[in-house]
Amino acid sequence: QVQLVESGGGFVQAGGPLRLSCAASGRTFSSTNMGWFRQAPGKYREFVAAINWNGDNTLYTNSVKGRFTISRNNAKNTVYLQMNSLKPEDTAVFYCNLDPPRMDSWGKGTLVTVSS
Repeated sequence: QVQLVESGGGFVQAGGPLRLSCAASGRTFSSTNMGWFRQAPGKYREFVAAINWNGDNTLYTNSVKGRFTISRNNAKNTVYLQMNSLKPEDTAVFYCNLDPPRMDSWGKGTLVTVSS
């Protein structure tokens, strides 16, 4: 089982950047595809971005393409989400998980609040 801890959330003005980190435990991290997901107030959790095990391939939901970048450092067991040009509609709790996600691997998430 992979345990995940998200960090880096906070309050930012529209147009600003923020970088999220996800620290993973477990020896299988370097061979595992990972993803970022988010849940906005009153909405279902949704997919944001994914990265394959060695970082060669990435995938993004349309609403964040060109603004968000997912990356990973397997030596540090960490996956990142660089978020630029943030919009108020990006306000959400952000989670990382395996891709596809495992029900038993959801962490507490990290809250991102974007003011207009």
